[in-house]
Amino acid sequence: MSLVDLCLQGLAVFGFILFGVLWLMHFMSIIYVRLHLHRKRSEVKGQMAGVSLLKPLKGVDPNLISNLETFFTLDYPKYEVLLCVQDQDDPAVDVCKKLLGKYPNVDARLFIGGKKVGINPKINNLMPGYEGAKYGLVWICDSGIRVKPDSLTDMTNQMTEKVGLVHGLPYVADRQGFAATLEQVYFGTSHPRSYISANVTGIKCVTGMSCLMRKDVLDQAGGLVAFAQYIAEDYFMAKAIADRGWRFSMATQVALQNSGSYSIGQFQSRMIRWTKLRINMLPGTVLEPVSECFLASLIIGWAAHYVFRWDMMVFFMCHCLAWFISDYIQLTGVQGGALCFSKLDFAVAWFIRESMAVQIFLSALWDPTISWRTGRYRLRCGGTAEEILDV
Repeated sequence: MSLVDLCLQGLAVFGFILFGVLWLMHFMSIIYVRLHLHRKRSEVKGQMAGVSLLKPLKGVDPNLISNLETFFTLDYPKYEVLLCVQDQDDPAVDVCKKLLGKYPNVDARLFIGGKKVGINPKINNLMPGYEGAKYGLVWICDSGIRVKPDSLTDMTNQMTEKVGLVHGLPYVADRQGFAATLEQVYFGTSHPRSYISANVTGIKCVTGMSCLMRKDVLDQAGGLVAFAQYIAEDYFMAKAIADRGWRFSMATQVALQNSGSYSIGQFQSRMIRWTKLRINMLPGTVLEPVSECFLASLIIGWAAHYVFRWDMMVFFMCHCLAWFISDYIQLTGVQGGALCFSKLDFAVAWFIRESMAVQIFLSALWDPTISWRTGRYRLRCGGTAEEILDV
């Protein structure tokens, strides 16, 4: 047997393994979404724990005040809101003062100025609030997130004896426009498929959009300062907690992103930035493109043709259709109700998102620097970074 034949056989075996792995991920994520998400658990279980909410804020978008206000109306009697703004002149300061005046009975404080402890601007911003936190649980939650009155109860209920971190599955609130539909399709299909499958199989996959953590465990790892050298601080905070023997749990409610500033360009830039970070932290990320629908369908279709002599293009089309249907089923499960767009809108957004996947990955490989907030950073292998200063 020639070397070429061996390579072809190896590629065919890879195609069938890929088929099994990807459809296992599909089924795991769909079943998990149906069984775990959007379950009513508003009652407090056991002794109530105090929570310090850390809110990193920079700038104002049309939805900021309405998003922030949902944290002032939580149905949870023992928590504090710690609003962190880097610059005195930031318009977010006025939004914070307005809410502090509107809800005087809520235990809330405003911290301005931050504390420079590393290259990560989010950590620098949060440092004064973290140092002033008075409760044993800290909830770091991005400015674009909105919550329901029982969201904190849901998260604390998941913080059982052996759990050190509770995270929310990232999703997107209903908003108007095609860019909003594109985001919702991505965060309801491709992202949760990988995110949920990783967590179900024991791989620690966490995003820092909404994370409830034990403060004493973070302090054992060095506090927030220990993670200021990284841009993807959420990954390394989760790793530090896992390394100390603590488990993770996912909230039954999604982490609902509701930014008032969004576009297709912003979505694409965000995906490129995330891919760059994953490539630097996890070398296995280079295999990500084969987990996307079109490329995976081509590889699997070729394997089916090579072994069974099936028509490759017919198999490719059927496989893409099955993928499309399973993604729609998963999206409706993550949504937990009726979608705000039509099936045609979903089909167009799904096709465009899948078509962008390989281009996003190649763009991430092309340039190792990222722009985030007000800075530019050069990534290093292992997840650390250095700030690029303009001379």
